[in-house]
Amino acid sequence: MSTSVRSSDKPWVKSPGMDTDNGTRWLTGDEQRAWRIHLDVSRLLMYQLERDLQPFGLTMNDYEILVNLSESDEHRMRMSDLAAATLQSKSRLSHQITRMEKANLVRRESCESDKRGLFAVLTEEGWETMRGVAPHHVASVRRHFIDQMAPADLEHLYETLRPVAEKLRNERGRP
Repeated sequence: MSTSVRSSDKPWVKSPGMDTDNGTRWLTGDEQRAWRIHLDVSRLLMYQLERDLQPFGLTMNDYEILVNLSESDEHRMRMSDLAAATLQSKSRLSHQITRMEKANLVRRESCESDKRGLFAVLTEEGWETMRGVAPHHVASVRRHFIDQMAPADLEHLYETLRPVAEKLRNERGRP
């Protein structure tokens, strides 16, 4: 008994640009190839950057929060703004901040103007951790991504992806 799958059993495998009865514009071979390499690079790069942060006891989410706080005025952000900046739900961010508080990287502070609001604030230990880890993280980004491309390719990549990022930000309703 054959267990192979026929292309007719895979509705997503169509002739280039072929439309179906339901109006789906399937990806062409070139589009599929570009989409899949984007997915591969995104997953593999995040996996590697995450691994390179492990010796410091940080995750990519931790690092992203530390970066956002370190670049903010007074090293603090409203929790709702930090959730939006890191693409996390408020609940998920709250759990993340609780974990980071236990490591003394951040603390919560009440908002004087809005009693329901909270700030996430970078602690001195969080600032020192950020300063210590940042050079290693930048080296990792350079080694696994930047140095793999010519400067002209980086500029082309930026110009190609910028409108996609802008469109997605606009759909979220946040710049």
